Amino acid sequence: MAEQPWDLRRVLDEIKDDPKNYHETDVEVDPNAELSGVYRYIGAGGTVERPTQEGPAMMFNNVKGFPDTRVLTGLMASRRRVGKMFHHDYQTLGQYLNDAVSNPVAPETVAEKDAPAHEVIYKSTDEGFDIRKLVAAPTNTPQDAGPYITVGVVFGSSMDKPKSDVTIHRMVLEDKDKLGIYIMPGGRHIGAFAEEYEKANKPMPITINIGLDPAITIGATFEPPTTPFGYNELGVAGAIRNQAVQLVDGVTVDEKAIARSEYTLEGYIMPNERIQEDINTHTGKAMPEFPGYDGDANPALQVIKVTAVTHRENAIMQSVIGPSEEHVSMAGIPTEASILQLVNRAIPGKVTNVYNPPAGGGKLMTIMQIHKDNEADEGIQRQAALLAFSAFKELKTVILVDEDVDIFDMNDVIWTMNTRFQADQDLMVLSGMRNHPLDPSERPQYDPKSIRFRGMSSKLVIDGTVPYDMKDQFERAQFMKVDDWEKYLK
Repeated sequence: MAEQPWDLRRVLDEIKDDPKNYHETDVEVDPNAELSGVYRYIGAGGTVERPTQEGPAMMFNNVKGFPDTRVLTGLMASRRRVGKMFHHDYQTLGQYLNDAVSNPVAPETVAEKDAPAHEVIYKSTDEGFDIRKLVAAPTNTPQDAGPYITVGVVFGSSMDKPKSDVTIHRMVLEDKDKLGIYIMPGGRHIGAFAEEYEKANKPMPITINIGLDPAITIGATFEPPTTPFGYNELGVAGAIRNQAVQLVDGVTVDEKAIARSEYTLEGYIMPNERIQEDINTHTGKAMPEFPGYDGDANPALQVIKVTAVTHRENAIMQSVIGPSEEHVSMAGIPTEASILQLVNRAIPGKVTNVYNPPAGGGKLMTIMQIHKDNEADEGIQRQAALLAFSAFKELKTVILVDEDVDIFDMNDVIWTMNTRFQADQDLMVLSGMRNHPLDPSERPQYDPKSIRFRGMSSKLVIDGTVPYDMKDQFERAQFMKVDDWEKYLK
């Protein structure tokens, strides 16, 4: 008997009986700001303004205006839950994904009859077609530019088709058949393909796939140099599941779609056409982004002309809150894997683990755990930090700690700054470097001497490792090991 294909529903079946990881509600909720506002308290975490917490994924079964749609949020808003869904220890997910990206399993195309993503089909030529009525995309806050597709995996190819890629972008519903898509300049292979089409003045066919196995969603966020131009990250999900991701031909476009997605939007990125992101609201805001602030509305988003919406029966619309722990999982774990891959090549065995914590939204901060064998390794920890900066321009802060520090416990990490750190010698500041333009401190008026243009930053290394020749003076108090301590709680 063939193994059941992996998809979102199989994943939910595995966690739905665990109240710590999954909860459904039949209470009516408005997708316009209320849904995200509710989940902010229940389980958003990340850089969301407090009060918030780590909590279960939420399935909203009664969504105002969309009687036949369920909306899922928070699925990846817990590193422990991601570990559970991947059947792997959450503490070593970075190394696990490093192995996956190094041993990809290519996707495969299946017949139309084997693609549940096409169970229901609406075409833009149908009377009354309107994506705003077909796609229950939530609005994160009352200031948002509109309803956003926040976790749609965009599938596209180069003009002559030998190269394809998947990436995730913020996409706002602007009109009945029009989306605005923000493609960060120079940051995505889809953007390179779109430039190719635009130079030829041709529309670029794409599919937008929503409601997926998180192995696809997280795997899709790998970036160069780990996944070079032409590397399709669906192979990462294939390696995680040891099962090829299934694709199917599009209904209205010459492009592939993910065959087991809950929703698929088909269409074209239009050449030489742009749209104001907040054209319908004029708030000046886009949506909340991973640093915890509202993104500014872009005056000139690229435009997607939607030609079809397809979905499964009893479909699940999936969404994320921009600054939530979900972004930390999607962006942070692949970055950890990429840093491990890089440092293992350059200085093997010296970085034992890496964690990109919620405080940095998964992108801006890395904690690196360092192993020193002898005095010749002193200083190697700072080399590791520079390697990470050289490869990942969006990284702003690196904290270096020893092997006896729990990198997943920020109290333990900050403890090193109080007992293993002297600011006049263990702080490295690197000025005038590139970083992420969504960091609001990276503006010339904030620091004119170092920031010439927006998106530049000073970067920081905090070296909380003990000098090798002083290790015996920094041994932590050694308590008795008690293997059966849990019996005292029964």
